[in-house]
Amino acid sequence: MSSSGEDPLRIGLVALFITALVVAQVTASKLLAFPLPVSLPVAGDTLVLPGAALAYALTFFASDCYAELYGRRAATVVVNVGFAMNFVLLALVWSTVLAPGLPPAAQPVDPSAFRSVLAASTGIVVASLSAYVVSQNLDVFIFHALGDATGGDHLWLRNVGSTATSQLLDTVIFVGVGFVLFQGTPLAGALVLVVGQYLLKLAIALVDTPLVYAIVAFARGREQAARPTPW
Repeated sequence: MSSSGEDPLRIGLVALFITALVVAQVTASKLLAFPLPVSLPVAGDTLVLPGAALAYALTFFASDCYAELYGRRAATVVVNVGFAMNFVLLALVWSTVLAPGLPPAAQPVDPSAFRSVLAASTGIVVASLSAYVVSQNLDVFIFHALGDATGGDHLWLRNVGSTATSQLLDTVIFVGVGFVLFQGTPLAGALVLVVGQYLLKLAIALVDTPLVYAIVAFARGREQAARPTPW
């Protein structure tokens, strides 16, 4: 693919990656509960997972598309930039929390509530950083290792295989640090969160595979159409 920084698709994938990553950090402290039609081992009849699960799963979708179109080195750069943006998020959140403000009666949101919600993201960000630096780089590595092993074929295998492997490790680290270490969640409850979050991420990896194919086909078709016709 062209390395032009003006490519709208390239910019869009980077923007999706960073946006989903930041949203995941500030929404993770809410626990979601989705009823299931059947009872599953460990999870039971309700899928319980952190609110960040959907947003964070989109980061793997974006990074897989980016890695396929622009290469392993470019994808690694995006992953590392995203890592740095977590620190920017922390700095902006805490600068706002600690900055002087109007009395509580004059505020649309009580300052203590504002702090309790946003400050909760600190433990989540620490957990995310711990998981992120391992899982995202592992995702890029496995994606390209599978590509080398298959001669560049079977994009579905690279997308699902890299995401399924890296997301399992990511989920265990994220829940272990963010919920067990920082919030004191019992191990039994943490296991339920791990299962729920991983099942959702795995389902998203399966569902988004046709979208990965569509985006890659669109990008390569556009690039081929832009090449001058040989005479």
